[in-house]
Amino acid sequence: MRYVLIMAGGSGKRLWPLSRQDMPKQLLKVLGGKSLLRIAFERLDGLVPAENVLVCTGADYAHVVAAELPEVAAGNILGEPEGRDSLNAVAWPAAVLAARDPEAVVAVVTADQIMHPVESFREAVTEGFTVAEEHPDALVTFGVVPTTPHTGYGYLRQGAVLAGHPEVSVVEEFREKPDRETAESYLASGDYWWNAGMFVWRASTLLEQLRLLHPGTHQLVSDLAAHPDQLKIIYPQLVKISVDYAVMEPVSQGRGSARVLGVRLPITWHDVGGFASLGEQLPRDDHGNATQGISVLVDARDNLVINQSEDGRVVAVVGLSDTVIVQTPQITLVCPVTDAERIKELVAEVTSRLGRGYA
Repeated sequence: MRYVLIMAGGSGKRLWPLSRQDMPKQLLKVLGGKSLLRIAFERLDGLVPAENVLVCTGADYAHVVAAELPEVAAGNILGEPEGRDSLNAVAWPAAVLAARDPEAVVAVVTADQIMHPVESFREAVTEGFTVAEEHPDALVTFGVVPTTPHTGYGYLRQGAVLAGHPEVSVVEEFREKPDRETAESYLASGDYWWNAGMFVWRASTLLEQLRLLHPGTHQLVSDLAAHPDQLKIIYPQLVKISVDYAVMEPVSQGRGSARVLGVRLPITWHDVGGFASLGEQLPRDDHGNATQGISVLVDARDNLVINQSEDGRVVAVVGLSDTVIVQTPQITLVCPVTDAERIKELVAEVTSRLGRGYA
């Protein structure tokens, strides 16, 4: 049977102070009154029934996820007691599903990306399901067709086309985020996709690769599936590592017993990881300003202003350009757009000086 796992972990520190310890970025309602998680769930319409959707998230806000997605059964919301990177966030649900359904085929999607057109996303995931069902040795990933020499994404190098599936190719190589010159060469060659960080596989196939490549992790997630009451004891023992480093890259290099196949994903794809990318998703006025909440701007251009104050405070701006201004009930952030990627540094300094209550 087909299932979908929504990855909804991570704190999203680059969107601080909108995103906080108790309100991660995927739960922020900053795009048309909907959270990124809700948008991700609605994007699945028609792929699998709601009872076949699982969410892996942080235990501290599992109750918020449940309120945001009332269609998802409580038993399908898996709350990590602590973050142990993406391998464990996919391996634990795979073990849970394999115990429920030995024939489970799982699509792993993210909760912090915006994709258009949605129909192309659904077609690609459906193709991924079909390939994983026809080829039990397949670990399927998705390659977004690149439109710019982006240096903030990882890349996949395409190999031979899979017989009978013109939109599917062998993935020969995973490449880390490149410099500008390298990214331009990737784009010019036509041989590379952006790595979307989404997957489809038989739960049993992923678990078999774990058994071969990381037997300790395989044993621990198997124990978790058999003894869910031991979650807080077992989960912190898992090695913290990404699924790409632990499984996808080694398998693409001939280790393990599977192979990596990539489905072409011809979409406009935005990873809403920080304020620059968030600003790209919001409507702009005639002067390029994106605003939410009460604000007044004079002689101001290309700013992102978000006001979430609850006491009627106004954000008033004059003579500023290319600036991020965020006001919440507790914190006000002001920084140039060009320094928005440094907000993680700022959060660390704020936490050091003022304590975790401000993180």
